[in-house]
Amino acid sequence: MSSIHALIETTLRDAFAPERLSVLDESAAHAGHAGHSGGGESHFRVRIISSAFAGRSRVDRHRLINAALKPAFEKGVHALAIEAGAPGEAVRW
Repeated sequence: MSSIHALIETTLRDAFAPERLSVLDESAAHAGHAGHSGGGESHFRVRIISSAFAGRSRVDRHRLINAALKPAFEKGVHALAIEAGAPGEAVRW
C-alpha cells in the first residue's frame, strides 16, 4: 500500500469509523490528464459507509470527507471521487 493511499485509508477510518471502506488509486487511468503525476497517487476513488453520514446530504458528506483529507490533498492528491452512504442506504458498491 502506498503512502498517500495509506494516509487516506487511516484518516477515513479514524474520522468516520466506517462499516465499509474502499480506497482505490485510479491514477493510472488518468495518465496524460491534468494533475496526473508520473508516480501515481494523484487520483483516488473512495467508497465509504458510515453512520456519521446518516441524515446528511450528499454535499455535506463530501465536504466532511474533503475536510478530513486535507493532508492528502496537500501531499498531491489532485482528484477524489466519493461514494458515501449511511448504513441501510442503497449504495452502489
